Amino acid sequence: MTDTPIDPLRTQLRTTLRERRRALPAPARIAAAEALADNLLALPFAPTRGHVAGYWASDGEIALHRWQLQLPATVQYCLPMLHGDSLRFAPWQPGQGLRQNRFGIPEPDMDSADALPPEQMALVVTPLVGFDATGGRLGMGGGWYDRSFAFRHGRPAPPWLVGAAFAVQQVPAVPLAGWDVLVDAICTDASTLFPSPVNA
Repeated sequence: MTDTPIDPLRTQLRTTLRERRRALPAPARIAAAEALADNLLALPFAPTRGHVAGYWASDGEIALHRWQLQLPATVQYCLPMLHGDSLRFAPWQPGQGLRQNRFGIPEPDMDSADALPPEQMALVVTPLVGFDATGGRLGMGGGWYDRSFAFRHGRPAPPWLVGAAFAVQQVPAVPLAGWDVLVDAICTDASTLFPSPVNA
């Protein structure tokens, strides 16, 4: 899946915003991860049981480790795994084995066929490159989350989808494509945005 004719604008925006988040100093990153965890835990639809997924922060993405450590004991944390042209999610906790996928991103050291399909997740946090106040989201352009959660078009949650980013990644407007799957909330270190009514 590739971007539509608006691709040059999305590509330039990705470059600018990736540079912006990489430029953040380490103390700001640590403080941001703490604040993000508080906002994720305060979501009105934050599950108290079941499986939730985060991601392995790379390329300057805001980290989720603080959120993972503060999840209720009845919630199992998962990491995404590449599975064909979509994602599956495998339970993981610090100390368990990891391997690099073809993009160099760590994922659980297991067969992706044994991991959970997207439909079985209660909540999934997706990394954002950029976002706007209306809930427009910009990812890396590979379409992994859009393909994996395409079944959510016209269907209410769960699984709940939440974008995560630094507040400095907000822009006035994100150019959208027809296949973009909308998120239920966007959490940053500064605030939480709800682009559509929440029916928890």
